[in-house]
Amino acid sequence: MTIRVLIVDDQAMVRAGFAALLAAQSDIDVVGEAPDGRQGIAVSRTARPDVVLMDVRMPEMDGLAAARELLSPPVGVSHRPKVLMLTTFDVDDYVYEALRAGASGFLLKDAPPADLISAVRVVAAGDALLAPSVTRRLIADFARQRPVAPAGGAALRLKGLTPRETEVLELIARGLSNQEIAAELVVAEQTVKTHIGKVLAKLGLRDRAQAVIFAYESGLVAPGGV
Repeated sequence: MTIRVLIVDDQAMVRAGFAALLAAQSDIDVVGEAPDGRQGIAVSRTARPDVVLMDVRMPEMDGLAAARELLSPPVGVSHRPKVLMLTTFDVDDYVYEALRAGASGFLLKDAPPADLISAVRVVAAGDALLAPSVTRRLIADFARQRPVAPAGGAALRLKGLTPRETEVLELIARGLSNQEIAAELVVAEQTVKTHIGKVLAKLGLRDRAQAVIFAYESGLVAPGGV
């Protein structure tokens, strides 16, 4: 199955470079480009990509605002692509907020070409957290800079989880992969996937990235404590 990709970045050379690299892959089709968030939304509505590569900082409409609109479309719009944020900085407030909004992860613009290709494939397959340890570090660093008091509603939602589901959520927040969680709990990897699915469903979360943030904001884990 071909992965349909839209590239949204205000630098024409970046768009051209990413497009050439991705279009050279037999399983990836670049269906559009846009120089800012507003045009990116318009192109996405018509091209209906599976994955949107979204630059964080752009004129007219930045990547965060565009990601929010794509991930929470207005009534009457059913298409909701996966969004992969592109950033120059590995710790960026905008990226944190994008993950909260439902973005599937982030990638540094200067990452090796193989990482970009792999990231698109991983996100398209539905595996949201591209690099658990890196994304966890991003969120932990942000939380250290701006401590967030545990949200009462989030803490209350935690009570709906079983002890094992709570344990799995904590291990996700520590940056462990499914395989590592399976080893930690001495269970099959498929069992871990089942637990994660139940955690996301019970908490009303879209993916692992949002689960990591929820774990911090609910007080389940704390910066420096993972």
